[in-house]
Amino acid sequence: MHTPAHAAGHGGGGQWRIWASAATAVLMIAVVAAAIVGTNRPPQSTLAVAADQASVCSATQVAEQVLPTVVTISATNGRGAGTGSGEVIRSDGHILTNNHVIALAADGGQVSVVFNDGRSVPAVIVGRDPKTDLAVIKVDGQPPLPVIPFGSSDDVVVGQPVVVLGAPLGLSNTVTSGIVSALDRTIEVPGEAGESALLVSSVQTDAAINPGNSGGAMVDCAGQLIGVPSAGATVPDSGGGSIGLGFAIPVDLARAVSEEIIATGKVTHAYFGLSLATVPPAAPGGPPRGAYIRAVVPGAPAAAAGLRAGDIITSADGKPVLSTDDIAALTLTKDPGDRVVIGYARDGKPAETTVTLAPAP
Repeated sequence: MHTPAHAAGHGGGGQWRIWASAATAVLMIAVVAAAIVGTNRPPQSTLAVAADQASVCSATQVAEQVLPTVVTISATNGRGAGTGSGEVIRSDGHILTNNHVIALAADGGQVSVVFNDGRSVPAVIVGRDPKTDLAVIKVDGQPPLPVIPFGSSDDVVVGQPVVVLGAPLGLSNTVTSGIVSALDRTIEVPGEAGESALLVSSVQTDAAINPGNSGGAMVDCAGQLIGVPSAGATVPDSGGGSIGLGFAIPVDLARAVSEEIIATGKVTHAYFGLSLATVPPAAPGGPPRGAYIRAVVPGAPAAAAGLRAGDIITSADGKPVLSTDDIAALTLTKDPGDRVVIGYARDGKPAETTVTLAPAP
């Protein structure tokens, strides 16, 4: 659906890279290039940040409330091992985490969980979704477990304080704090089998996020889950470590995916039936920026809507399309049966059509 980007610059002209990995022993692994391809939400009035969000959270109180719901996860497959984090989302033992935390145990490996009180128990993989980098595991035979409360993505605003809890570099029960520094970042991170995963509309924070924090909890001052920390930026050749650019999957998406995994063991995504390539910014008079349609799958939703190879998609769902990731993101946030208005250019002339999405084959 989309072509991975390879590097991204920051305002000073230097470069930074995205990692998305569990911690292996105490080493950062797999520092892989990626790019921010989204944008902030439109600027909000400074008055939009409520007075009770204008100061830092009481990290001590938040930690006391939330740490009992946060776990350290270990995954092994006989050839390697890694650690990450997770949070209990149902009292019967269902735990939310990142797919990349447990992926190496998905084919005959083992997963174990260490609770806040030091108990270590085995876990099983309920289901996982490589495209959104989310997964659910479960521990059995335990008394009812404390559950992290879900917040709402609609309530998250730039500037509000947050607390991040997890096991960076395998160090369980670690707590860091900061603020939400941006919203609606779409981040491409390394996935499985050479493909990429998308962190769609992710929450950016300056709270320290390091390998091993993946799958843990980003919470607000009330201790409500607002994001799943999944990736962080590091400066190449700097030795790694947090530079105050971390990204979390928004809670609304994490909740929807986890509920579908618990109900069915898998996630069904929406499908356009397109092969795309990003059209970079061009000189005046050149083709419009957007996503160039290289091919359309016969009989797929895009074909039924009249889209053809050679068209350039310029907008989708009322928003500009700047790269193939903008279309890929819709397949992760829309449901089969949803209708998406597509603006496109054909032979230099603008046009519009509506695509009714289907389940991905």
